[in-house]
Amino acid sequence: MPSFEDLAKGTVAATAGLSTVAFGLLYYGQNYLIYPSAFPPGSRTEVPTPSQYGLPYHDLELRTEDGVKLKCYLLVQTRHLDLSNVSAQPHDGTVEDDKFASTRPTIIMFHGNGGNLGHRIPLGRVFFAKMRCNVLMVSYRGYGLSEGSPSEKGLKMDAQSALDYVKSHPALSEGPTVLYGQSIGGAVAIDLASRNPLAIQALVLENTFLSLPRLVPSALPVLGPFAFLCHQKWDSASKVPLLPRKIPILMLSGARDEVVPKVHMEALWGLVMQREAIQPAGTSVGTGATPRKRNGNASTPSSPVTSSGVARAGESEAKPRDVKFAAHDPRSLSKFIEFADGTHNDTCVQPGYWSAIATFIASLSEGLETATSES
Repeated sequence: MPSFEDLAKGTVAATAGLSTVAFGLLYYGQNYLIYPSAFPPGSRTEVPTPSQYGLPYHDLELRTEDGVKLKCYLLVQTRHLDLSNVSAQPHDGTVEDDKFASTRPTIIMFHGNGGNLGHRIPLGRVFFAKMRCNVLMVSYRGYGLSEGSPSEKGLKMDAQSALDYVKSHPALSEGPTVLYGQSIGGAVAIDLASRNPLAIQALVLENTFLSLPRLVPSALPVLGPFAFLCHQKWDSASKVPLLPRKIPILMLSGARDEVVPKVHMEALWGLVMQREAIQPAGTSVGTGATPRKRNGNASTPSSPVTSSGVARAGESEAKPRDVKFAAHDPRSLSKFIEFADGTHNDTCVQPGYWSAIATFIASLSEGLETATSES
């Protein structure tokens, strides 16, 4: 008969073995949790196209530096945009069209970690049809119809391939390049801008995080004690300080985000303000110039927040309580806007969201003209 000591040793060995297996599954299987590219079901095979939304587009195949093929969508502006007669592959633009496209901003869209680029076409449509921007919708490796498997290293190469394409395009390279990132797409955008500071003119970030290891305890509480095993870092907190002050950042935060707590966006905004050599200011509600107390301490804006710019654009769509405007240096175009009712996946449909982006995009031209005249 086995002794108690033998049983104890067996129990310890079994526990250690199970722990090793568990650690191994967490370490090597985490990509399936972080990049659920097959969710919702059919996301790897059923990819909507822009033509289904009345948009002319080009199927764009990008090849990354490690040879992976990405199936992306490219929407290029024409002077006279006719959405009543749309074909999947638009005719080659005229010289006049190319010239017009070269004067418009190009938005590179980096989506969140679920679904595929086709699910974000309604967002691309606003950029393209309403704001008259060129749009490159990126499909990460392992997502939609793109080849490969997703990883932090891989997505960084995917983003670089998209930027390289835009900067080598005869028309798109002439206008400002703006990165738009949602959730993990925000981390992709921040990283790309930190590595290409001279090629990016602005960022629009929605509900993104400081880093994945710092997000795990709240997003996946049961795995909180094992956050140290997260090898997919996406450490945006260390990348924001690398962004030049001349790159304005619009941050759009959902106050009711159940996946990425709003403190992540607030902390990133603090880093943006440090980058711009001013202290993070409190927020004022609506267009009011009265400082808002946070954590019991009154904070004074570096300059009064007026009804100009984003505030004025948002008023026509939202009540003052819906959007909070961060005080900002009047010399900077960077802004933080919080949507009181925004959750992780519906912040982009909150009143005032798109008018805020439209005003921000429009302000870039004025900023670029000022910078050119001063240089």
